[in-house]
Amino acid sequence: MTEEITLETAPFDPRFPNQNQTRQVELARSQQHCYVSYVDYHRCIKIKGEDFEPCNYFKKVFTSLCPNAWVEQWNTQREENRFAGPL
Repeated sequence: MTEEITLETAPFDPRFPNQNQTRQVELARSQQHCYVSYVDYHRCIKIKGEDFEPCNYFKKVFTSLCPNAWVEQWNTQREENRFAGPL
């Protein structure tokens, strides 16, 4: 049997409105939303633990928006204690 896969995009986040903006501005906001969601996820699991289900909201967002290469680079930086973000 084949497993059914459901694809979802990041839900609306009022911190990143994008109505009536140029494509370049919209792309910049999407990149910012990606980074902030990555940071929010890791801050959430640091404070609440990996089993805290609401943290997965941020994980779903950054895995949907961020290029894999960025996430891999940030993960490496975190492991080496040189990630510049506020974790």
